[in-house]
Amino acid sequence: MNFFKKLIWITPVILLGIFLMSADHIDAPSVASTSADITDYYAFQNPAEDALVFVVNTQGLIAPAETGNATFDEDVLIEINIDEDADNIQDLVIQAVVRDNELYVFGPFAPSTTGASSSINDDATNQVKVEVSEYGMQAVTAENAGLKAFAGPRDDPFFFDLGAYQAILSGNATGFSDPGTDTFAGTNVMSIVVEVPKSLLGNADSVNTWVTSKVRG
Repeated sequence: MNFFKKLIWITPVILLGIFLMSADHIDAPSVASTSADITDYYAFQNPAEDALVFVVNTQGLIAPAETGNATFDEDVLIEINIDEDADNIQDLVIQAVVRDNELYVFGPFAPSTTGASSSINDDATNQVKVEVSEYGMQAVTAENAGLKAFAGPRDDPFFFDLGAYQAILSGNATGFSDPGTDTFAGTNVMSIVVEVPKSLLGNADSVNTWVTSKVRG
C-alpha cells in the first residue's frame, strides 16, 4: 500500500480529555464547509470489551436528501492522538483514511515525529480495513486482532440549542430551556468509529486524547 506514503499538513480541530466530548460545526475558519471539518469527537470506555471507543464525526449539517451522495475525502487523514503522560504531546496515534470506498485504520503506534506533518504508517502492526457503509443500509463493521472499525453516514448525535445560545450571548436570555430545541436534528455527519483494546494503549491509568484532520500536501 505504498500509495499511502504521502506528506500531509495538519489542521487542528478539537482538543479534549478522554471520556468528554466536544462539537465544532463549521466554526474553524481554515476548514469550515470542507470535508476536513470535524464536528464532534467522542472517546469512552467499553467495559464489556475492556476497550476504548473513539468516534470522529466530520462534514456536519448534511441534509438527508444529500447524504446518499456524501463521501469521505481521500485527501483527508484523520489522526487520533493519545497522550499518556500529560505533557500534551501524543505518545500514540491512530490513523484513519479512506481509499476506494474503504476505510483503512493503522495503529495505535508511537509516531516517529510530532508536529505539523505526518506520513501514513501502513506498516503498523495493528490495522484493520472496512468498507464504507451506505446511507440507509445496515452498518458494515470489521475486526482484526481486536481492532474494530466502522465508517459511514450517521445522524448527528450532538444536541445543541443554537437559538438559545445566541439569545444568551446577546443578553436576551439568561439560560437554556428544558428540553430546548435541537438545532442539528434531522442532519447527518460522516462518522468514523474505532474500538481499541486497552492492551494496545499502554499502561497509563488515564490518558488525554484529541483528534486532528490532515490534508495531503
